Amino acid sequence: MTKKIKSTCDKFVESLSPKKRKEFFEEYQELLLSELLLAAMEQDEISVRKLAKLAGVSPTIVQAMRSGTKKDFSMKSFFKILKGLGCKRFMVELNGQLIPLDISSPTRK
Repeated sequence: MTKKIKSTCDKFVESLSPKKRKEFFEEYQELLLSELLLAAMEQDEISVRKLAKLAGVSPTIVQAMRSGTKKDFSMKSFFKILKGLGCKRFMVELNGQLIPLDISSPTRK
């Protein structure tokens, strides 16, 4: 049996207290969202202002999500931005099964 080699990151996370580990993963998720938004904007060569206009939100919201400075934002804003980027579905994993959420339908007020 071969021993699994742990990465420096794995060792670091294992050394954290449960509270610090939870904080680490929350910040990591925020970083992933920010990186996803940055990559999509770069790929489509779209500016903060243009995305905000397409999404129907303020440039401040897009910039805050992009930079990771805003920690709490509405799902409505999040889905508007995804739609602005041309996303039609959002996948959620539940009990090992991927469930697509259709976000292309018009938003009801």
